[in-house]
Amino acid sequence: MNLEKKSLLKIKNVSKNFGDTIAVKDINYEIFSGDFVAILGPSGCGKTTLLKMIGGFVEPSSGSIEIENLDITNIGPEKRPTNMVFQGYGLFPHMTVKQNIAYGLKIQKINKNEINDRTNEILNLVKLSDLANRNTEKLSGGQQQRVALARALIMRPKVLLLDEPLAALDLKLRHAMQDELRSIHDQIGGTFVFVTHDQSEALSLADRIAVMNEGEIVQEGDAEEIYLKPKSFFVSNFIGETNTLPRSFVESKIDVDNSKIIIRPEAIKISKDSINTDIVFEGVINEIHFLGSNIKYEVSIKDNHTLNISKTSDDFDINIKKLSKVKVGWNLSNQISIQ
Repeated sequence: MNLEKKSLLKIKNVSKNFGDTIAVKDINYEIFSGDFVAILGPSGCGKTTLLKMIGGFVEPSSGSIEIENLDITNIGPEKRPTNMVFQGYGLFPHMTVKQNIAYGLKIQKINKNEINDRTNEILNLVKLSDLANRNTEKLSGGQQQRVALARALIMRPKVLLLDEPLAALDLKLRHAMQDELRSIHDQIGGTFVFVTHDQSEALSLADRIAVMNEGEIVQEGDAEEIYLKPKSFFVSNFIGETNTLPRSFVESKIDVDNSKIIIRPEAIKISKDSINTDIVFEGVINEIHFLGSNIKYEVSIKDNHTLNISKTSDDFDINIKKLSKVKVGWNLSNQISIQ
């Protein structure tokens, strides 16, 4: 997918130890110009440490980092062609929105007219022009997030680094800001790298996802590849919900190696009548959970296995109730096999 893109950032054999703790272990990764990359993983997996090493806030124990073939490993954050938006935003409460955004350019002693032009341009981009003269302490969380983003973007970094920038927002606002962030990326054509533990956020925002676990990148790819073709149980279970069954459970052969198959809840069909799928089981409804636009079923099938099934409200069958006998099944093309 990156054949026509220019290589921008190269992480070469980068590790980071804190005493006896290995936070990041021998990572090799390449980011291309225009990428929107998510570094995704659970707490403590090393994702923020990796981001801070790219930004120059943490020094690698070994390895190197290059931007446009220039080794920046030992260059301070203020001299790197990167800028970072932290979780806490770090805004100056005594300054207005416009003053906060222009601060970096002022420090660089940029011409006042250019500062004004660039600040107004960014204010318009992040939809804060009407609040330019308001103090940041009087802003909502979403507005403060926009200011922090604008303050970083105005410096025109080659790589914008975002450390869980939406984590402090409520769910509705977080979704709105995801749309804003994607729109800004599309408009400026920049290179964004963001850290998150939120799988849905990574899937909806990123062109590429690097899944981390215990200091290593365990899988990399686009959202579809990561979700539909996980390479390990960790990735399959971390990215969305899964049903895991022994392969022998759905094949006629006895003791078919020790591999497993994984079925996503939304790939399973459910009906009180017959269903036309490759694999079919009879089952009983244990629980039904109504979640607004989605309905989740817990179904007991043979050998005390339970399947979690997810359907949209459009597929809701009023005749399927708790303790109903049902048929469930899926097609072989929907199975994910993992050793």
